[in-house]
Amino acid sequence: MAVSRKIEEMQASSSFIRKMFETGARLKAEFGSDNVYDYSIGNPSAMPPEEFTKILLEEASKEDMHGYMPNAGYPFVREQVAAYLTEEQKVPFRTEDILMTSGAGGALNVALKTILNPGDKILASRPCFMEYNFYCDNHGGKLELVDCLPGFDLDVDAFEAAIDNTTAGLIINSPNNPSGKVYSEETLKKLAAMLERKSAEIGRRIYIVCDEPYRKIVYGGADVPSIPAIYPHTMVCTSYSKDLSVPGERIGFLAVGPELEDRDHVVNGAILCNRILGYVNASALMQRVVGRLQGLAVDVEQYQRKRDALGKILIDCGFDLDLPEGTFYLFPRAPMGDDMMVVNFLQEQNILAVPGRGFGLPGYFRLSYCVDDDMIARSEAAFKRAAENIFG
Repeated sequence: MAVSRKIEEMQASSSFIRKMFETGARLKAEFGSDNVYDYSIGNPSAMPPEEFTKILLEEASKEDMHGYMPNAGYPFVREQVAAYLTEEQKVPFRTEDILMTSGAGGALNVALKTILNPGDKILASRPCFMEYNFYCDNHGGKLELVDCLPGFDLDVDAFEAAIDNTTAGLIINSPNNPSGKVYSEETLKKLAAMLERKSAEIGRRIYIVCDEPYRKIVYGGADVPSIPAIYPHTMVCTSYSKDLSVPGERIGFLAVGPELEDRDHVVNGAILCNRILGYVNASALMQRVVGRLQGLAVDVEQYQRKRDALGKILIDCGFDLDLPEGTFYLFPRAPMGDDMMVVNFLQEQNILAVPGRGFGLPGYFRLSYCVDDDMIARSEAAFKRAAENIFG
């Protein structure tokens, strides 16, 4: 067998998002791009801010910028990130707390490899980005999902019940993919108090690994609380993929809370992991570019407009959904709780959606609205046809 049994098993359970994306490519080849409505993947349609292109060209023209660097990244870029993060997160981050990474996925893998022992587990709330499962497995751990409260809020009691002496940490994703939920300061403070208590009880520090690529994609003035300011034993993993609309550049960072327990060992371990995982260091060019663009983001109003337009179509068709506070996803309830039935009926009309079970929560389905306005308008008739079949 050319492929290992483990990889073969992983392929069989791999991401619904990627499967639907591949289905979309097939349908577009068959019916034409204008007749397929692909809401499957969060691939931003927005152009990067003009400043990105300007600075990219400036940095690309410089000499002596293509060599090796410290594995944590350019010190001057990490200093720029730390200064901005100190203001954003209300925690005094330092240059040495920052590790430039190959996107948020790279940061998450570095963080998990640093803290996981074989057999350890990481907890996450349903629904969640299910690549977390593979990331944990990469480093000898396992992902355990806990149920959420109504409205997709964190169930702190469920987290507490799931903690045992093999629990290394929690992944918290706010704003949440796929629900768009932004967790409140009150909920996070309750979570932090519980983690302090349980860490003392089991005799090991339980870390929070905070996944924040959608922090700047929020609506109506929604406030995204700083988790490191609430629970100091937090590592922030993020990327510039969404806020600068450059997902293909794979650039992000890991920020280790300056007061995190065993901080020095964690930082040094993360730098080693960045190297031995094969990333070695994040892209030299992209580091230089994003270092000069701290705090900049695409115009979020365009995503709010798309959210409202697609949300109205779904509500008019009879679907039950709450408009998200952040991200660029809708996560409607599936009639009769059958998310695969809904996804299949939508696909009959060349609409591509992802079933909620692909995020650990059957009974819902996800639509990514970071698409052209024209596609949203063109898809309305197809949604109405699908709804007639779904609702009978």
